[in-house]
Amino acid sequence: MRTSLVLLSARLLDPVTGEFLPQTALAAADGRITALGDTRDIRALADASTTVIDLNGAVVTPGLVDGHIHPVTGAELTHGLDLTGCEDVEQVRTALARAVRDLAPGAWLHGWGLDPNVFAGAPVETAPFDAVLDGVPALMLLFDAHSMLASRRALELAGVTGPRTFDQATAAVVCDADGRPTGLLLEEAACALVERAAPQPTRDERRERLAAVLRAMAATGLTGGHAMDAGGDSLAFYAELDAAGDLPLRLRVAPWCQPGTDADGLRTLIEQQGAGGRLWRTDGVKIFMDGTIDNGTAWLEHPDCHGESRHAFWPDPEEYTRVVGELHRAGVPIATHAIGDAAVRHVLDAVEKAQSDDPRPVRHRIEHIETVPDDTLRRFADLGVIASMQPTHCCDFTRADHTDNWSRRLGEERAARAWRCRDLHDSGAVVVLGSDWPIAPYPPSAVMAGARHRRPSRDLTRPPHGPHQALTALEALQGMTVNAAYAAGEEHEAGRITVGHRADLTVFADNPLTTAATDLPDLPVLLTVLDGDPTHRDPRL
Repeated sequence: MRTSLVLLSARLLDPVTGEFLPQTALAAADGRITALGDTRDIRALADASTTVIDLNGAVVTPGLVDGHIHPVTGAELTHGLDLTGCEDVEQVRTALARAVRDLAPGAWLHGWGLDPNVFAGAPVETAPFDAVLDGVPALMLLFDAHSMLASRRALELAGVTGPRTFDQATAAVVCDADGRPTGLLLEEAACALVERAAPQPTRDERRERLAAVLRAMAATGLTGGHAMDAGGDSLAFYAELDAAGDLPLRLRVAPWCQPGTDADGLRTLIEQQGAGGRLWRTDGVKIFMDGTIDNGTAWLEHPDCHGESRHAFWPDPEEYTRVVGELHRAGVPIATHAIGDAAVRHVLDAVEKAQSDDPRPVRHRIEHIETVPDDTLRRFADLGVIASMQPTHCCDFTRADHTDNWSRRLGEERAARAWRCRDLHDSGAVVVLGSDWPIAPYPPSAVMAGARHRRPSRDLTRPPHGPHQALTALEALQGMTVNAAYAAGEEHEAGRITVGHRADLTVFADNPLTTAATDLPDLPVLLTVLDGDPTHRDPRL
């Protein structure tokens, strides 16, 4: 067996104990760690074909894995005008005006990352931008990717003139009192009405966007991700990049199960489990139980301050329960988007029922879990349900004083229960961390930092939202290493630096556990290794 990679003069960090291993070098072959030892012994394993890298004391962790990303969707949505830096309506208007000046006649304007807090409590609609977008077809994706604003011209071209009904119970074309669309489209089904009218990129353009995004992810230290969609060409793109040796992340892909999925659809989802290639596989099913709090489509036990967020995404929540039972009996792990407290509770109830009918061990997950009452916490551990959390959403889209849209909608009691990472961890739940990119930036150092400091990344001098819910540095690292491996059923081969495990590694210039949380996003990633091959290498190495 030929040694393909040797790393020397390293500090090898164990994410279970937080201590450095006694060894200072490692060797890899056939995508696995084959030896740990001192620099002299490991160097002797190299031959002329081996990649040998002297790390000069840099810190090696197991490869970092994002527990919730949307690579293909994100690559498609994050093109055009970046609105993430806009903090009020005037800044959005200025950004749009600048983009319109550069727009070719008749071309569509695409924007993304719009924060509803820019409207300062006023209705989220296109009216403030009508003058700037006069005659311009424009789509502005809100940061949650569950809603968008469409200009009057875009609605006209799409033939959207009034309300519609959808299988997705919370989807809507929002209209005023006279039945005229305001421009706000809620949930994927409504957004698709207008998106279909816009010019579409070619398949080659979409694949290259995806490849570029994945390369950029690898440069931040990511070696893997749990991809929470598989629509359109996603699986074909992964297969093509993998076959060409151009897939720089190991991906675990969960296709969607939507309301209205019939018996044949469920059978197809079950049959495609395990399909994949060298660096990707289909494993699990993604289901939505609700939408988002910011646009009033979450499922809350008590309505928000506008009387919204009262309904499940599934018109009949018991149909969701039946689907969960069928997938559970087939051994298929379920990852359910559940943001509101009623949604989380219903998912837990559905898993409990599935387990009572069939006690087989299946590692189900709940994604997001933005606000939950005390009596739900312990149920995660009792049922073995994994808590998949995105702490940077709390950092960047809410405020410590609860003046943001999310908190105002919920009120003080529920806003005080924001992203309970600490409480879920302490109650025994396995907490996996991720970005939900493109909703929030994907660099894993920023995700781990946010879990620790819970401050707005744009201004770290601002107070944290719920600092008592912060994780320690070691817990945050575990959320993207050992816990991510456990969630994928891969703890026997991933998440630690040990002989026989995958040679998926992230190398930092210094120890991420002793680097201050506010400094962690700037800690250089010197090397990323996937399956024993470098996917990113800093020029300093």
